[in-house]
Parts: sequence; C-alpha cells; structure tokens
Amino acid sequence: MKQYNVAVVGANGAVGEEILRVLEEIDFPLAKLIPLASARSLGKTVSFHDKELPIQELTATIFDEEKIEIALFSAGGSISAEFAPYAAAAGAVVIDNTSHFRMFEDVPLVVPEVNPEDIKEWRNRGIIANPNCSTIQMVQALKPLDDAYDLQRIDVSTYQATSGAGKSAMEELVEQMQAFFAFKLDDAEPKKFPHRIALNAIPQIDSFTDTGYTKEELKMVNETQKIMHKDIEVSATCVRIPTLRGHAETLTLTFDGAVDANEARELLRNAPNIIVLDTPEESIYPMPSLCMDQNETFVGRIRNDLYRENVLHLWVVADNLRVGAATNAVRIAQKWVEMQGN
Repeated sequence: MKQYNVAVVGANGAVGEEILRVLEEIDFPLAKLIPLASARSLGKTVSFHDKELPIQELTATIFDEEKIEIALFSAGGSISAEFAPYAAAAGAVVIDNTSHFRMFEDVPLVVPEVNPEDIKEWRNRGIIANPNCSTIQMVQALKPLDDAYDLQRIDVSTYQATSGAGKSAMEELVEQMQAFFAFKLDDAEPKKFPHRIALNAIPQIDSFTDTGYTKEELKMVNETQKIMHKDIEVSATCVRIPTLRGHAETLTLTFDGAVDANEARELLRNAPNIIVLDTPEESIYPMPSLCMDQNETFVGRIRNDLYRENVLHLWVVADNLRVGAATNAVRIAQKWVEMQGN
C-alpha cells in the first residue's frame, strides 16, 4: 500500500495532540509525519511512536518543500483560511477541523459513517471540512434512524465540555475549581467564557445572532442539513458545562410515522462506531466520564414519547476531542486513501 506524507497543522494544540494519538493507534499508511505550528512553537517537539518530532513553522511553502500529501488542520479558522489554499495548491488534500470552510458549497462536509460518498468532491478545492463536534456525534446516531423511519425534525440540547473551547478553557475550569477549594472562587475572573464556568452551566456557546440562536446552535442546524442532504427541521440549545471532555446531547426526534424504541435500539447497536448503553434500571447509560479517549459514540436512554408514537427520545455522548474532531478527521483521511486505490 502506498504510504503518505502527513502534516498536522496545530500539532501541539488540544485537537492536534489527539490527532497524533489516533494516528499512533491505527494502522495508517504513514511515510512521514510533519508537525506544524506557528513560529512561536519553534524549538518545541511532539511525541509520536516514542520519538520526539520537532515542530516546524507553518509557512506558505512548507507543503511543497515537504511534499505533503495529506494536511490535517486544527489551528483555528483564520489559519485555515490563510494556509489551507497553499496546501491544496501543493497537491495535498486538506482535512480542516475549523468552521471556516464548512458551508462553502464546493467543499464537502463529511462524517464517514453518514456521507462518505461526498469525499469524492475534495477535488473541487482540495479541501474536506470536518463538522462541528456536536454535529458529528449527533448525525452518527441519526443516520440509521433516518434510513429506517424518515426523520422530519430534531430538537437537541447539548451539554458541552470546556475542551470544546480549547486548552485554555480547560485550564480555566481547573483554576476556578482550585479557587473554590481555596475559598477564593469569587475572585476568579472568567476569561474564555462570559461567566464563571466552575459549578455553573452557561446557556451560551459562541455569540448570539438576531434569530435568538447562537452561532454554535446554527452550526448544528446548517451542518446537519448539509451532511444529511435533507431539508430537515433542527432546533438546538447549546450549553457549556463544567466538565473537561465529552459532549452530551438530549435528542427529541420526530419521524414521518410510528417508531418503536426497541427496534431503534437494535438499529443503533448495528450502526458503525455506535455503542448502545441502555439498561437504565441498573443505572447503565452513557456519561462523559465513560467516553473519554474512546473513538465511538455512545447512545442510551432510548425511549418512546409518552404522547406521540412518531417521537423518540435518546441521549448521546462522545469524546469531543476524539469523535468530534481528531477521530473523524483521521477517518476521513482513511476513506480518502481507500478511494485513491479505486
């Protein structure tokens, strides 16, 4: 099998580090790994297969110089906007973890378990977009149910970990909890969030729009419709909670006709990269603490609505740094590699 030169842009960030870990764990056809970051990171290294690899500076010419064939971007939207076109022009396929390219009509937005066929559109710009972390885990659970029952509407509330806002956000939670135990929590000034996150829940992720929805909530609306190729109704409420890793979601799903919870449970058990944990009488259900460092999406609390036979409720949890970012990006790369052999 052909092996590929792979660059990880933002290699020392929270998602970049997870991409390196995922690449270590799978049998990816890797010829050479090139960690990239800004000039501020020069002199630093990243660990990969028990070796320390020096971080190289991200420049407009590095993709040509290193003959990079796959470029995994996770360094922020402005970085992707500036440097992804250089990588594509050098002949690399760009798999971008930021929101910058997601809604471009000529850029495929891909979750391999849902719409792998869209990967072939990468040649339009040389770029494939990775969806929002909350969208990824949701559509993975929606796909088998939509195929079986024809999904009409999604009402979702998310409970999102601080790692979704980056390393500094995780550090802010830890520092505020330390301040709490030192009886100094009142002195803790929020920096990454509009309010204190420790011992709190903030019903705002990103800024509000004139619709009353935040940008994060509208991402879930627009991205779900694009990925599923369906003009489906979606309403989202996104909440930041004081956990470090693992996003959780409550889903209320409305279908075209009657749906059976037991049948839906079996459909999900047989779906790729889904694990059903649903024995509530024994307190067995998904939780963020169970999904950390896992590459699967966990589903539980699957139940019929009390009043409407076409409504189903469920609870979905996944590691947002893995399933919601790094794992999905690497799976896209794996599918892309498979397609090169066809």
